[in-house]
Amino acid sequence: MKEIIADNKFVELNYKVIDRKTDQVLNEVEFPLGYVHGVNEVLSPQVARELEGKMVGDVIEVPIDSEKLFSPRDESLVITDQIENVPEEYREVGTTIVMENDKGQTRTFIVTRMDDKTLTIDGNHPLCGREVIFRLEILSVREATEEEIENGGMVEDGAEVPNGLKLPIDMFSNPGGTLQ
Repeated sequence: MKEIIADNKFVELNYKVIDRKTDQVLNEVEFPLGYVHGVNEVLSPQVARELEGKMVGDVIEVPIDSEKLFSPRDESLVITDQIENVPEEYREVGTTIVMENDKGQTRTFIVTRMDDKTLTIDGNHPLCGREVIFRLEILSVREATEEEIENGGMVEDGAEVPNGLKLPIDMFSNPGGTLQ
């Protein structure tokens, strides 16, 4: 009998973020995402609810309201400047630039356009203003171990640290936040 996704199950899945209008794949995972269902908040509550009761081989599509998730698009965060005012290392489309305001708050901008004279950066989230679907394919479902439940995901041998403790390696680490 196949395991179904429920609390305290270890789940591995692949996902793609697809633009609803163009059917273009905007993002996809290179390696399966693993997490403990109901314990780890790597997935938004909406996506986690949709996965509830599904099993290996199931593919689900979850439409996401990116305006609600990322806030409405703010055109004041789109800045175009003369290319000579931009350091050489930032002169490539797709490059990220972290900027800090006078209060010490940071925001990431992405170089979105460039020509011989100008360069444009955008501080809006790349999915802001788009209608997207998360397409998730469930690869495995099993009982999570006590250690996985405690840590929210798979625990592997970690690096040795001076006091002799081992640090777990999170396989589903997402530096940009949670998978929405």
